[in-house]
Amino acid sequence: MNNRLYTIWRDWQGFILFIAVMLIFRSAIADWNQVPSGSMVPTILVGDRIVVDKLAYDLRIPFTLQRIFRWGEPQRGDIVTFPSPEDERLLVKRIIGIPGDEITLEDNTLIINGERASYAPIPQDTLSEVPIPDAFRYRFFKESVLGNERMIMLYEKRFTSSGSSFGPVTVPADHYLMLGDNRDNSRDSRVIGFVSRDRILGRAETIAFSLDYDHYYQPRIDRFFTPLETSTATSSMPRL
Repeated sequence: MNNRLYTIWRDWQGFILFIAVMLIFRSAIADWNQVPSGSMVPTILVGDRIVVDKLAYDLRIPFTLQRIFRWGEPQRGDIVTFPSPEDERLLVKRIIGIPGDEITLEDNTLIINGERASYAPIPQDTLSEVPIPDAFRYRFFKESVLGNERMIMLYEKRFTSSGSSFGPVTVPADHYLMLGDNRDNSRDSRVIGFVSRDRILGRAETIAFSLDYDHYYQPRIDRFFTPLETSTATSSMPRL
């Protein structure tokens, strides 16, 4: 048995070491994650493969949530990945509330620490290059509050649901409130609760590449290597 293991190690040690280094790299330094759901549309589309900086806030022991060094804190507006406290599935959401914030959502209008967000409608022609299926079924807005801006999406037909209003709630210490940019279709803090600091794995930075699942996995070339800040045509959004 030992001779067999030695033979395997001798013949495959380069490959085994490569795999080990890659696993450690993806666990503690940087990773690329597939996006299987539409909860972050229009910022992140189904089929996007995003690059996650796992050194954005701290250094973890590989394959664990235990931190060795901590040099930064997640901020409002950051897009982060974390295992859901509900079922441990890997999620990607946007940070809306940081520790100490008072958050209210009134009929999909966000209020943070008493400041009500403004909502500027985004014309359909601005979104013409963003491949969103059935875009005509949704309304798109530039949401602005406390110096943060992002594009969000709501159903065209207004409706009242348990998720369109909540609060006010105060974000506890070492916890964060997460929402998806697809506000009417996101399983976020409205369902799973606050997310603890030690669960945040890293900050999503870039779309590495993108495949259109609805059209035979055709590559979306224009989304390759696109920073998330401009991946939805935000750079060309009108300043309303």
